[in-house]
Amino acid sequence: MDTLIMKFGGASVATPEHFSKIADIIIERLKSIPRIIIVVSAMGKTTDELINLAKQVNPSPPKREYDMLVSVGERISISLLAMALAAKNYEAVSFTGSQSGIITTEEHTEARILDIKPRRLISSLDAGKIVIVAGFQGVSINGNITTLGRGGGDTSAVALGVAFNAKVEFYKDVPGFFSEDPKINPQATHYSSLSYSQALDITTKGAKILHPRSIQLAEKNFLQLQVLSFDESKKGLTTLIHSDKCASIEKPIYEQV
Repeated sequence: MDTLIMKFGGASVATPEHFSKIADIIIERLKSIPRIIIVVSAMGKTTDELINLAKQVNPSPPKREYDMLVSVGERISISLLAMALAAKNYEAVSFTGSQSGIITTEEHTEARILDIKPRRLISSLDAGKIVIVAGFQGVSINGNITTLGRGGGDTSAVALGVAFNAKVEFYKDVPGFFSEDPKINPQATHYSSLSYSQALDITTKGAKILHPRSIQLAEKNFLQLQVLSFDESKKGLTTLIHSDKCASIEKPIYEQV
């Protein structure tokens, strides 16, 4: 059955009030796609605050314990979003990366995704629930909590898109890709469509719209990505990232090492 992955970054969950607005966006999408998986990042500067807290205790914290601490930020977001949806009478269930079956390498702070075993996610979707997944994190093959590096939530969303063969929508504070930062230059050219290589070129030159790893993973699997704004006033503008050719793969390809 068709499934949609919706990814909301830190700016879209910056304040408690933002969760209600995001819930409305999700509810609107449910009208056309009944099976939705939401991936969320930590609120605003939460990850930076957790990193600062760690370094106050230990300037060089053990990487395993660092991952254990910074993964808390996304756990806050997923539970709050489930609460916001419940307040609007929609049943949602939240999962950490490990509960979602996101299996990674053992490299703490920069883990790579090896596989996804989304048994619990599928069961919840089959039960008619909205599924909410903590981005940026997973569990290693040895059972340790790991994180994917800054911006890793985008990679989490694409990996879930690969697992479910689903389109991924990224809700950002800008409505897609531009020739320049539109916050600095309002006259910057907006791109409605990009190839993977074009999008990757823009991000590797410094634009922090999507993490390069997420684009590379999408390209391996010919997965379509869409970037749009969570701000209703910017509705209509969007960037579609896709392959120039029609293709499919027999088996999901993750971040093999």
